[in-house]
Amino acid sequence: MNIYLSGSNGLVGTAVKKAFEAEGHSVTGLGRDFSKPLDFQGVDAVIHLAGENIAEGRWNAAKKARIKDSRLIGTRKLAEQLAQSEHKPSVFISASATGFYGDTGSETITETSAAGTGFLPEVCVEWEASTQPAEEAGIRTVHLRTGIVMSKKGGALKKMLPPFLLGGGGILGTGKQYMSWITLADMVGAIRFAMENDSLSGPVNLTAPNPVDNKEFTKILGRVIKRPTIAPLPGFAAKLIFGEMADAILLSGTKVLPTKLTEAGYSFTHATLEPALQDVMNEK
Repeated sequence: MNIYLSGSNGLVGTAVKKAFEAEGHSVTGLGRDFSKPLDFQGVDAVIHLAGENIAEGRWNAAKKARIKDSRLIGTRKLAEQLAQSEHKPSVFISASATGFYGDTGSETITETSAAGTGFLPEVCVEWEASTQPAEEAGIRTVHLRTGIVMSKKGGALKKMLPPFLLGGGGILGTGKQYMSWITLADMVGAIRFAMENDSLSGPVNLTAPNPVDNKEFTKILGRVIKRPTIAPLPGFAAKLIFGEMADAILLSGTKVLPTKLTEAGYSFTHATLEPALQDVMNEK
């Protein structure tokens, strides 16, 4: 297949490009400027992963504007180009996030669950709506509602590991907030599955089928890396360090299930956390 990929230099994009090219696909990386015309002739799929990193730096007005604009403006422009193109790809796969659902406690969440309230849910709702021109033009469109990606190479786990390896890891806040996670291997596998499976469209949760709360995650990570986990970070301290981002990401949680993926027949490489983290920590 001939594939256009935005965000090809990011954690997930790099893994997708490497894996797909190894399978014989042609993958062309796209920048973030979609104001220039693109030629979609001969392109089978467009995978759109580009966007400002939400976990880098404190959230101020400028940072929140970059988070929002990098998703909404780029996605809308790309969708409009797809809609107007004479040669349309068969599928448009666009990133989203489990942040769509907001903080839902221990409630079980599926793709039919409602959007939450607050900055991240509002961004995700508008982000997904930005693909509308492509959908209205008849292009099968998939919204990847991605959870916390487990990888030593980047993302949340890379940030967590240094204090944990020094024995300074512990639960965040109450530890009751759910962490809906997925390994990088299953991110690549699920994106491939969504690209090739014509029955999938609309929102698709990219999370492993067994989410855990932060207390359980902390215990399992400590066991895998053989370190104590007795240094908790209280909620008030997290808010002092990280500001608004602490409430939105670290201290809130969602118990998300990948219902559409499992019902469509996707088989997870890593369905439970402990063996997943063991494999992740053993990666070269």
